[in-house]
Amino acid sequence: MSRSLVVGEALVDIVRAADGSVREHPGGSPLNVAIGLARLGHDVELACSIGDDAHGAAVRAHLAADGVRLSPGSTSAARTSTATATLDESGSATYEFDIEWAPPALPGGFAHLHTGSIGAVLQPGATTVREAVEAARATTTISYDPNARPSLMGDPHDVRSDVEQLVGLSDVVKASDEDVRWLYGDDVSLGQVAGLWARLGPRLVVITRGGEGALAHVAPTEDVVDLPGRTVEVVDTVGAGDSFMSGLLSGLLDAGLLGGPDARDRLRTATLAQVRPALERALATSAITVSRAGAQPPTRAELG
Repeated sequence: MSRSLVVGEALVDIVRAADGSVREHPGGSPLNVAIGLARLGHDVELACSIGDDAHGAAVRAHLAADGVRLSPGSTSAARTSTATATLDESGSATYEFDIEWAPPALPGGFAHLHTGSIGAVLQPGATTVREAVEAARATTTISYDPNARPSLMGDPHDVRSDVEQLVGLSDVVKASDEDVRWLYGDDVSLGQVAGLWARLGPRLVVITRGGEGALAHVAPTEDVVDLPGRTVEVVDTVGAGDSFMSGLLSGLLDAGLLGGPDARDRLRTATLAQVRPALERALATSAITVSRAGAQPPTRAELG
């Protein structure tokens, strides 16, 4: 089985519901992806930055429950970061962050590396992440999810070049339509951005569109497909994109299209038909996640 390393923030989500209730649980986009991969049966480790405090203990327990290992040095932060998610009546979330990011020295020996979100752009840790991705490319496939957080990332014009650099280093990129619009504005279509990113390097670019499904661009054939969303009763959207990402990676790993240089070679010539099962798995995992409260990705058994 291919070993995967996920690099990025782990924190505690403080969720304020529309009815005024408040609950806390471990979160962070990379953590959610790691949990999602583990629940789908993959061997995964998380390199993050948490403190030796109550919130850090909650994160460690959450990861251990699903068999996700922590990379050495991941628990040396002064404190564990938090993100406050405020839900509206439809279940959609807006976020406020209290976060610092300084990742540990990253281990080697992994067949696949995933990164994204805050940890890929917030300094001083972002430089460490980019350098790790550059060093890993010779032996490791790379996936990336920008997962834009405007309140932390600043002006999109300042962030875009960093995002595009990581896109160019990646084999698979997933973003949301909101990410794309924040980065490029409303005058550029999702298909145009998917094509632009594909020309930078990744063989598969996927842009999710909430309940409307996703658009996928497969290079070098430039096949584009619109995938409809699944009809479910939405409880909230917390972790939906992360669940989509873990489902997508799981499907590609199972198909031998991620996980080392040979897998990269296979992905380079893969057709839409070959990647479509992974896309369908991503839609299914996301649909299950939004049907229940919080970032709770499904297990492989739940996928049937």
